[in-house]
Amino acid sequence: MSERLEIGAGKLSALIAPEIGGAIQRLDWADRGGSWPVLRGADHIGGPLEAACFPLVPFSNRIRGGRFMFRDRAIALAPNMAGDPSPLHGQGWLRAWQVEGATERDIELSFEHAPGEWPWRYRARQRLEVDDDGLTAIISCQNLSNEPMPCGLGFHPYFPCQPTTMLRTRVSHVWTVDENVLPVEKIEASGRYDLRDGPICGRALDNGYGGWGGRADIDDPSMPFALRLSSPDTHFFQLYSPAAGGLFVAEPVSHANDALSFPEEDWASLGLRILQAGETMTLRMRLDLITRPLA
Repeated sequence: MSERLEIGAGKLSALIAPEIGGAIQRLDWADRGGSWPVLRGADHIGGPLEAACFPLVPFSNRIRGGRFMFRDRAIALAPNMAGDPSPLHGQGWLRAWQVEGATERDIELSFEHAPGEWPWRYRARQRLEVDDDGLTAIISCQNLSNEPMPCGLGFHPYFPCQPTTMLRTRVSHVWTVDENVLPVEKIEASGRYDLRDGPICGRALDNGYGGWGGRADIDDPSMPFALRLSSPDTHFFQLYSPAAGGLFVAEPVSHANDALSFPEEDWASLGLRILQAGETMTLRMRLDLITRPLA
């Protein structure tokens, strides 16, 4: 088992798994002898898909066929998850991260990618900090190549849910998806795709949204706290709510799913950045707990 590091403050504690994609393994809130999971977590995990949250770098979600063009250069990436024909989430979630520093409340991790299928060198940094009111997660990516590099970032937090769990957020549009969870059509976020206020568990959704307001409120009356997920500078939102229920994923992401396979002139409107040599981009996620009096 790889090394686990714990950080915490007040009633919150987080278990970090640097060697498993720089993941948060657990995030829990405890009071008066009781403990509640803030994010889905486990005592033992074998990979990031079993964790509570992991970082996405240098792109989020999928690339159709693993192929895209950049400045007349053809890039081809192999699938990186069993059962999915499209590579997804970049390299960071599948690599060990190094611990750069840690205190009781925070930890800083780094990961450096050497050119390969993704032909640019980059360095990613992730800072995780717990305070009395919640968790702050910051991820950055610096282009270490001597040429421009496309880049996108995100976080992939899993939330436990039950039929009484509610989600409220503001989005303007959604992309329908095909059988490989790749975007098909951009439509208004209404009907089954409406996220303004309603139950979130078991929705059978795996879709990307645009026009996100940068905040999502999550509440369940059976829990001693409500949650507010925020990423004010982020305008894209990925939601996974399997029909089986039990959990959902609400991802603040810098760009739309499959943005890299679109022509470069569309990238800016889809949220992708082009980093010049030495340039860095950053994404911040905040998770606030709003506690209720216990009976």
